[in-house]
Amino acid sequence: MSTSNNIQQLPTKEVEQLNSSEVNTAKAQNIKTGFFERIFKLSAHDTTISTEIIAGITTFMTMVYIVFVNPQILAAAGMDASAVFVVTCLISAVGCIAMGLIANLPIALAPAMGLNAFFAFSVVVGMGISWQTGMGTIFWGAVCFTLMSLFGIRAWILGNIPSCLRIGIPSGIGLLIALVGFSNAGIVVASPATLITVGDLSSLQCVLGALGFFIIVILSSRGIHASVLISITVVTAIAALMGDVEYTGIVSAPPNISNTFGQLDILGSLDIALMGIIFSFALVSLFDSSGTMIGVTENFGITDDKGRFPRMKQALMTDSATSVLGAYMGTSTVTAYIESSAGVATGGRTGLTAVVTGLLFIVVIFFSPLAAMVPGYAVAGALVYVGILMSSGLAKIQWDDITESAPAFITCVMMPFTFSITEGIATGFITYCVMKLGSNRWREIHPTVAIVAVLFIFKFAFVDGH
Repeated sequence: MSTSNNIQQLPTKEVEQLNSSEVNTAKAQNIKTGFFERIFKLSAHDTTISTEIIAGITTFMTMVYIVFVNPQILAAAGMDASAVFVVTCLISAVGCIAMGLIANLPIALAPAMGLNAFFAFSVVVGMGISWQTGMGTIFWGAVCFTLMSLFGIRAWILGNIPSCLRIGIPSGIGLLIALVGFSNAGIVVASPATLITVGDLSSLQCVLGALGFFIIVILSSRGIHASVLISITVVTAIAALMGDVEYTGIVSAPPNISNTFGQLDILGSLDIALMGIIFSFALVSLFDSSGTMIGVTENFGITDDKGRFPRMKQALMTDSATSVLGAYMGTSTVTAYIESSAGVATGGRTGLTAVVTGLLFIVVIFFSPLAAMVPGYAVAGALVYVGILMSSGLAKIQWDDITESAPAFITCVMMPFTFSITEGIATGFITYCVMKLGSNRWREIHPTVAIVAVLFIFKFAFVDGH
């Protein structure tokens, strides 16, 4: 007997109750859909709530490695790793949710890879300053970054910096990150005779570090988005089984963040000797975040021929303002993540994707014991992998034009060779101007580039020299 006949045989009152229940369910569904429709304009972007949720989860799975990697790197600067773990989760959640609600874009934000290494190893360890002062330089760099976004200077600079330098800067950062990864794995070690040399490749550190790298690249080649997270998990589990890592639990109350929150030295960082560092943080953030946003939005076809996309101003202001907040809370510069492309690839089209990603970062806060278990060599493969991704732009360099390839090459290699992003940027800008002047192509030098080059020459001559 059919269901409809069964319903017809029910008492009238029960039929009315059944119909009423169905109507209430439908109304609740419509209210929920209507709420998300008003905020995220789902139908206009040809997407659904379920698709956006899946996309948000995908983006999260591809970038959650940052909550394990960032504390490891900033701990090298003397910061409390547990506090940095919580701050990384919080600022990532704030950035993602703000991007989703304000700009309605499926772009996730988190502390930038590369700039965290620059802060820890070049600024704090390399220059011998406190992490509080170093965090102050990040703060002022983020303030400059915000002002550039607010007054349209950011877009103007992006349009006038030559492409060879725009490519050379992230590529150089990629090589620097890879060097840190090799060092964490013990594959590259210091040598008084040759500066650096190969480490003990038979050690547990090297073997598991290399294993982590191969897991990532093999899984990535097969289209598995969570390859980095899987790699860190597998290597940490093996280390625990071999007694190299102590199991401390899975879930706990979030650690206290008072050791980093508001501890930056804002006034102490306003030192003439640190102006180049502040400028470097602002400039690299500009290229990194803006380039990532353009790349992600290009993936679903909403950019024009100049790289502009809808609600671009809101997006730029969101990431720059989040960087200011992040520095105050105790983490390196916040940026847009290229891993957002994974969520876009699975159908993410609106800010709901970013909001879902942000909410998941809040959940992770309660898993701090897992983060504390991750050894340095477990994230080494991730650092090398990020270096590969960031260096891929070198294929776009005009290698047949020495006035373009030389500045890009110098910018790129000077970062790992000097262990400083600032020196790489500085020598790149100066090389570009010298090459164009020497080849009688000075008209190609935009005033912005010339001014930056002169400022760096002044820094070398009168700041670094004293």
